[in-house]
Amino acid sequence: MTSRSNRPKADQDPAEWLPPSADALCRYGADWTAAKLRWGLAVDELERDRLYDIAAGCGGTEVEFTPAP
Repeated sequence: MTSRSNRPKADQDPAEWLPPSADALCRYGADWTAAKLRWGLAVDELERDRLYDIAAGCGGTEVEFTPAP
């Protein structure tokens, strides 16, 4: 992701912004989910629903994370 493509995202979650490239969507959803799990961060209902929608279209994509110390 370039800084130009990252600017519109700002601090928006997946309910508000998704990467413009369909090829990046599964990776983005997995990385976002991993960060939330790693740090024990809350997920609101809209964000959760969007992550489920992304995951439904991503077949065998796995989310891997290590819990933060």
